[in-house]
Amino acid sequence: MREVRKREPDGHQVSVVATDYRSPLTAVAVRMFARWTQEKFFKYRREPFAIDRLGEHGVEALPATTTLVNPTRRRLEAEVRRARGTPVRAQAQFRALSLSPAPAPAELEAWQAQKARLHETITTGQARLDELKARRKTTPPHVTLGKLPEGEQFPRLRAERNHFMDTIKLLAYRAETALVGTVREALARRDDTRALLREIMCTTADLRPDAAQKTLTDHLHPLDRALQNAAEHALAAELTALAAELTATETVFPGTDLRLIFTLSGPA
Repeated sequence: MREVRKREPDGHQVSVVATDYRSPLTAVAVRMFARWTQEKFFKYRREPFAIDRLGEHGVEALPATTTLVNPTRRRLEAEVRRARGTPVRAQAQFRALSLSPAPAPAELEAWQAQKARLHETITTGQARLDELKARRKTTPPHVTLGKLPEGEQFPRLRAERNHFMDTIKLLAYRAETALVGTVREALARRDDTRALLREIMCTTADLRPDAAQKTLTDHLHPLDRALQNAAEHALAAELTALAAELTATETVFPGTDLRLIFTLSGPA
């Protein structure tokens, strides 16, 4: 860490802490003050434009004419499935009952009593099943939201606030997919390609603007972790080619007239 100190005319001393070991101290101070203006920009954008709420997951009311699965019908379907098993199990037990070759009176009496109980269970269960099927038949499978009881009506997740964030995620994934094909051939395990690209995107970099040449150089730091499990020389060459390919697109940084140039350091 470096500390930049400056004494004001009134005697107060101002200190700026940074990790840039190469640039002149005055340049470090200028960049730090410029960073403060960026922070203020995001602060004001959050307040009047509610940028932080773009990814909010809220709810909103559904139209009363929305068609959905009838919850009463769904509950009847579940009851029918449960009721169907009762007579089936009782019938299986009824058929499995048997007597010894020479049953004693007590055994015969118990057998008859158990048969009677199972027969009653089968009869009652079948009647219950028939009743539920009749109710299900007269219950429509779908209903509009407005016809549901107030306690069963529900809202839906708010979609508008997530469209912007979803669009950014989609564009980022498509850009990642386009880069996958460029670096995949250099990896021994092709399944590692996306992990490598995510490592590259999270790697720190130096941004070096050149107003005279109208360029903005993006110089990535060494990729130690990304390269440790790969064929380092082949992969480094492939990543260098990727940087050259991205530079060849002559992309201009948004809001400026600076053309992007990508460079890559080798393993430290």
